[in-house]
Amino acid sequence: MIDLRSDTQTQPSTPMREAMAFAAVGDEQKREDPTVVALEQAAAEFVGQPEAVYLPTATMANEIALVILGRRGSELLVEQTAHIMISELGGPAILAGLLARGLPGTRGRITPSQLRAAIRPGDPLHTPQPSILALENSHNTEGGTVWPYEEIEAVVATARELGLRTHLDGARLANAALAVDRHPSELGGLFDTVTLCFSKGLGCPLGAVLAGSSDLMAAARVEKHRFGGAMRQAGIVAAAGLYALEHNVVRLADDHARARRLAEGWAAAGLPVDLERVQTNFVQIDVGALGLAAPDALARLAQVGVLLSGTVRAGVIRALTHLDIDDGAIAEAIELAPRALSAR
Repeated sequence: MIDLRSDTQTQPSTPMREAMAFAAVGDEQKREDPTVVALEQAAAEFVGQPEAVYLPTATMANEIALVILGRRGSELLVEQTAHIMISELGGPAILAGLLARGLPGTRGRITPSQLRAAIRPGDPLHTPQPSILALENSHNTEGGTVWPYEEIEAVVATARELGLRTHLDGARLANAALAVDRHPSELGGLFDTVTLCFSKGLGCPLGAVLAGSSDLMAAARVEKHRFGGAMRQAGIVAAAGLYALEHNVVRLADDHARARRLAEGWAAAGLPVDLERVQTNFVQIDVGALGLAAPDALARLAQVGVLLSGTVRAGVIRALTHLDIDDGAIAEAIELAPRALSAR
């Protein structure tokens, strides 16, 4: 099978497993695990923040960020198809007491003028006001699209002018930074807090960090315990994150190049692929334009040994390249998928 369902399908490499097997460990909850401490320091520097907290998942990291940044009963401003908005089970409301207001975006991006318009006049006894802006980069549901640096810088500056705290859902921040030829620290450093996930393109079995100022991370450690995210000898998995930061960041360029090759191959074979959306390691196919429902298209592809996944967009399915997909797999997928979908 050629598994293109997600970059979460990556398997730890043999060298990564070796690093995990021989990791020095301790009680992570008491900050006595030297490998976790080393990963938090390295990850904080990587995303351009003073300190980081190691967590099991990026969703937990996002939700803790909202708890420590927000005012209960205020609004969270977020692009309407962002992961925080549609894939975290109402966490902002349940966990942080925030009313999420989705703003319509263009490929996951919103504008300074939209932020200004979101500050509604009203009676403070009746009308909730925004307290947080959360952005996502790269943007999952829009097909791995990225923010141009000048745009994201301008939106964050506007948020600060308006008195909003800012959070970056940077689950795939390393991919986004590569796409705009910036270091992740240049993007992550713009925000009050930033999330980075290790279990996607970076190839780890699990783990994420939330990063920000020392004061914010002190509050985040309290919420980590409250959320049930405190761990014990977690250096075994943190070692995978350290290995990934050292070995798996530069190679993301291979994933991007293979996604481009895949997209162009499918488009040349007649599949409806929006090449302008192929900015990182995502490729989306509009199977609705072929007269197919997404479940039928996915079943046809699976029959020929190519696994893709659905999206929140009706009739659109996706492929993600990752470290377990080589050039041979791309060539096979280019040949097999159009045949399965009867594009030629």
